[in-house]
Amino acid sequence: VPAPAALPTPCLCHSTSAESPPLQCMLTSCWIKGLGSNMTIAAVNGKGDFFGSYHMAVTATMNEIQASPLQGPQHCMNQKSQPTFGFTIKRSFSDATTAFAGQCFVDAGGKETLTTMWLLREAVGSLEEDWKATR
Repeated sequence: VPAPAALPTPCLCHSTSAESPPLQCMLTSCWIKGLGSNMTIAAVNGKGDFFGSYHMAVTATMNEIQASPLQGPQHCMNQKSQPTFGFTIKRSFSDATTAFAGQCFVDAGGKETLTTMWLLREAVGSLEEDWKATR
């Protein structure tokens, strides 16, 4: 899903004065997971909402993997915060939706790391099959 044409000022989670350190934990970037999946977030608006795409490196389906749209919110806190965020992915190549919740951490060297937990929901044919739809 492309980002809206006119986005409000980016969500500044840190001060931007000349004395302040560079902005950190701004989700606007390309992020790579350990197994090679990646997500690209084009912009975070003034309310903390963002849009982007997610490209999975591995999947259990036999379908060709395609980039999938994502959207979600990020909490913007004070300069000392390491904000939480969440997003959902509508998979373009299967009848599944994935939800992620996480937090951005900055180590003493300034390296940013996103940690997340995820929940995958696949479509099933009946209520009796509901037990196998969520991972």
